[in-house]
Amino acid sequence: QVQLVESGGGLVQAGDSLRLSCAAAVSGRTFSKNAMGWFRQAPGKERTFVAAISWGGSYTFYADSVKGRFTISRDNAKNTVYLQMNNLKPEDTAVYYCAADQRAIPGQRAREYDYWGQGTQVTVSS
Repeated sequence: QVQLVESGGGLVQAGDSLRLSCAAAVSGRTFSKNAMGWFRQAPGKERTFVAAISWGGSYTFYADSVKGRFTISRDNAKNTVYLQMNNLKPEDTAVYYCAADQRAIPGQRAREYDYWGQGTQVTVSS
């Protein structure tokens, strides 16, 4: 079982930065054996892939819309994954969800993930 809790969301202006954190409580399996991902969901829209990171952090993947602006990282000693978001745009406004994938290399589809957090709201004003 993996329980995920996101934090770090908020209301910012376009061009600002935010860092989201996702703290994991894991039983029966170590955190480092879960690939991790971030997804987001804007009102009235589907949940979409943002970024993902492999077990050890060697491999990262990004949606085209956030490449060069967002960075995913993880600290396995702290059971935490991060999403550094720079140069935020109004279209980044969404609820951001952290998710755990028990495979070594994460997928980019929501259905490939086994555990989800409750989400944290990010609002970017123009």
